[in-house]
Amino acid sequence: MQKEIIDSWFSLSWFTPQRLTGYEWENKILLIGLAAIPFILLLRWLVWRAFGQKLTLALPGEQIRWTPSVLLRHIPNILLMLVYALLIIALARPQKTDEKVEQWTEGIDIMLVIDISESMQIEDFKPNRLEAAKKTAIEFINGRFQDRIGIVIFSGDAYSLAPLTTDYDLLKAYLKDLDFNMIESRGTAIGSALAVATNRMRESKAKSKVLILLSDGDNTAGNIDPITAAKLASAYNIKIYSIAVGREGKVPFGTDFFGRPNYIENTLDETTLREIARIGHGEFFRVSDNQALERVFKRIDTYEKAEIKETRYKDTTDFYYIYLRWALVLFVLWLFLKSTFVSNVLQD
Repeated sequence: MQKEIIDSWFSLSWFTPQRLTGYEWENKILLIGLAAIPFILLLRWLVWRAFGQKLTLALPGEQIRWTPSVLLRHIPNILLMLVYALLIIALARPQKTDEKVEQWTEGIDIMLVIDISESMQIEDFKPNRLEAAKKTAIEFINGRFQDRIGIVIFSGDAYSLAPLTTDYDLLKAYLKDLDFNMIESRGTAIGSALAVATNRMRESKAKSKVLILLSDGDNTAGNIDPITAAKLASAYNIKIYSIAVGREGKVPFGTDFFGRPNYIENTLDETTLREIARIGHGEFFRVSDNQALERVFKRIDTYEKAEIKETRYKDTTDFYYIYLRWALVLFVLWLFLKSTFVSNVLQD
């Protein structure tokens, strides 16, 4: 748009088909008048033939010859036709509109609370539970719009890995770097993780606050009971979704000397996770493979959608003055041809 404004008004580029068809027309119906121009000129010629002054001359036939110079006498009419066309184009108001759409939402604050304890290395998910959780969490972040998201990780202790932020690239980078050695203390401190997440969200002014807890084990560490921590979160109007990851019974965990999979016995305290979700007025999910985990995150993504609003700004630029200037120039040229000796030359 800016380039078009900078262009010299006398540039012939204003008459290319691409430019003329690219306009929006405020008075598009006036363009029908372009089709009437030939009829106007024909009517003008008929009037001239009927009422114009004529001088009768007798010339021998051999002196009446057609030459290309005869065509020059049509130049004034052509110029007048162009003046009419340019005036019609100017009156039709060619313009272009740049529309800027600004989207915004009241937003939701979401805290991802992810278990990185040793048991998350179990391979009933591919390649293991933690890698599956990381991949699914990244896809979840990709589907959000202007929501603040934070990350808390826990094992024997709980730490805030990322505060609430809309820097999604940073969050995804943190998730990709997650590993089992980020916390030295062993165990599963679910209560401590809920408390850290609540502390991060307690001053939030968001219309909706959501905590997504993903764990595969019993609460075996930390100094805060998970039920107490869930009640604390609920007091701050934080909704809790709890996701129990993994199967019970024998599950693959590493390989033996010959490369064959080892199997260990796995248990899961589903009751506590269910109670946490109930207290948090959320929902409990049990997943046993990658696809089920993806479905759960998609469902939560559907549940927690804020209404996206948008404001549209329109910047309209008119170009009628370009064609008006051209019409004025050609009209002056037409007057020059009609009002000087040049007219006689063209007629002769």
